[in-house]
Amino acid sequence: MPGAYQISLMKIFVAPLAYFLLRLYLSTVRVRPLHEDALVQFLKGGGKGIGAIWHQRFLGVLGYVTKFRHLSLSIMISMSRDGDWIAPVVKFLGLRPVRGSSTRGGKEALAAMVKDLTSNQAALHVVDGPQGPKGVVKAGLIRLAQLSRAAIIPVYISVDRAWTARSWDRFLIPRPFSRVRVRFGEPIDVPEQMDEEAFEALRLAVEKKMIQGHALDDRHCGWERPL
Repeated sequence: MPGAYQISLMKIFVAPLAYFLLRLYLSTVRVRPLHEDALVQFLKGGGKGIGAIWHQRFLGVLGYVTKFRHLSLSIMISMSRDGDWIAPVVKFLGLRPVRGSSTRGGKEALAAMVKDLTSNQAALHVVDGPQGPKGVVKAGLIRLAQLSRAAIIPVYISVDRAWTARSWDRFLIPRPFSRVRVRFGEPIDVPEQMDEEAFEALRLAVEKKMIQGHALDDRHCGWERPL
């Protein structure tokens, strides 16, 4: 982990510069939201939700999520060295980072996210991060929804033009002036009490919905195969 001097340097110099460059880049990306009105009505009606997103696709919507600053969205950020650099930038975007992951500090981060949702309406959750496997919804999403009594809201993200990184999930970097399609799925209620079999069945159902929904939007954006 970086020392105190390095962390202070990130906060004072690096994070603001990274935020400025990121915002400049994101200003060239055109985001088209679908079913946003339904989401807004759900939240206005007192609903509590966890936005489920793939790690591969979150970059294209970072500029768009600033629209929801008033919700004070939280998001889990890995306790890795990369996470130490990402967390300050995330704060500038109006999100509140909760540190932890499925491999490091998972229990503590889950408890912090649950506590956070007791006083806030919504959170974002990268459901297959930080290290995959790609396209696999981890159990933490279901557990978080159970404990916080929040609905899972699939967020389908696709883009018409993008670079693909050589990472475990083929991370997508939307090209400047590309079009990003963001579609909100219907809220999925999660029972507070489930046996192991029902828990796994629900996890698989959410995973299938995420895979099929993204494949549909990828085709809409002109891709012959899912990204």
